[in-house]
Amino acid sequence: MKYEEMLKKGRDNLPNSVLNEDRFAIPKIRGHLQGNKTVLSNFLQIADTLGRNPDFMLKYILKELATPGEIKKPLVILGRKVGASKINEKVDSFAKKYVLCKICGKPETKLTKKNRIAFIKCNACGAKYSLN
Repeated sequence: MKYEEMLKKGRDNLPNSVLNEDRFAIPKIRGHLQGNKTVLSNFLQIADTLGRNPDFMLKYILKELATPGEIKKPLVILGRKVGASKINEKVDSFAKKYVLCKICGKPETKLTKKNRIAFIKCNACGAKYSLN
């Protein structure tokens, strides 16, 4: 049996989950409306999944949504009614900008700051670049 045939046979026997490259999924926001406010119940877990400081992530999302808000553990309360799809859109844009590596697309990154300049360092591919 040739190498290529053995390789094909080996790949055919692998489970689909191993071949799936999109292993990192950002959880969707869960919450409810309370009067004229939006209460998010899993915001802190999402920040933890992304490996970012919840205060930093909330600051970005509040600025993007142009709404006031605060963390009242374990909840996050937004100062107006905001749809879950809009919040999920902002969480995705946060992840693209501050979590996922621009080079390899993997989420294994760390944010560092040096002389007031923020950098992203990827632990997967070793890339390091500044945020503008």
